[in-house]
Amino acid sequence: MITSTSALKGILLPTTTPFDLDGRITTTAITSNIKEWSARGVIGFVVLGSTGERVHLDEREYLEVIEISRAATDSILIVGAGQQSTTGTIKEIKNAARAGAEAVLVITPYFYRPAITQETLVNYYTAVADAAPVPVLLYSMPPLTGIKIEPETVARLSEHPNIVGVKDSSNDVAGFRRTVELCPKDFAVMTGSGTVLLDALRAGATGGILAVGCVVPEVCVEIFSSFAAGKNAEKLQEELTPLASAVTTKYGIGGLKAALDFAGFSGGAVRAPLRAPDEAARAEIKSVLDRITGFA
Repeated sequence: MITSTSALKGILLPTTTPFDLDGRITTTAITSNIKEWSARGVIGFVVLGSTGERVHLDEREYLEVIEISRAATDSILIVGAGQQSTTGTIKEIKNAARAGAEAVLVITPYFYRPAITQETLVNYYTAVADAAPVPVLLYSMPPLTGIKIEPETVARLSEHPNIVGVKDSSNDVAGFRRTVELCPKDFAVMTGSGTVLLDALRAGATGGILAVGCVVPEVCVEIFSSFAAGKNAEKLQEELTPLASAVTTKYGIGGLKAALDFAGFSGGAVRAPLRAPDEAARAEIKSVLDRITGFA
């Protein structure tokens, strides 16, 4: 059971959802990826977060991916959740728990953005955590939602016994440090950005949930391990940053899936309206991947 930083100390991978060219989920690819990643030093997986194209899946597919993933690993399995209404989110979490989730990563509601104040977020996450049958992690992803969970809000919510951590993908290292300072020591504060992994660890991160880690898990694990051992990880971070930027901000999920194919994993297709990278983008992705693979 995930209850504190003791279980969430290390690198977790937010998995992609591989599709074939007809847009169908590829069961064998999900299984083979997870089994391969499990041998690379990561402590667990987050399925169906933003990296997993959860918004492109219907309810049946959502549950199918959870069940396939749960059958493929004994490691930590966290599932992305979050609808626009509180009742919808609670229903989704209960379904995810029945399918095998041992915790949920709950993104902020965002559609009625002007109404989503920090007080609204406190009320929302409190109601969700009260009803959730599994532990809850907050998910602050302002690049996609336009909504940031402020450090003071995270600190208030950290007092809830069923809210055990936060994934912060804001790239705001100063805000991240403030969150760490305000929250209890047994509350997991995790970065969602590979471009600032080392900075986040210096700021007190317990670990990371990193899309770029799906491509180069050993590099992310080495940065974490080196920092924990008091060793210099600057060079590794310098090599990781261009790849992390390419497969997240610059080329998105399509770029990440192309990089997975280059790295020997199963990337697969994206679902429209997302698009695969063009040849120039693929060449750039392969170049930065080759560089970090040669360095590591």
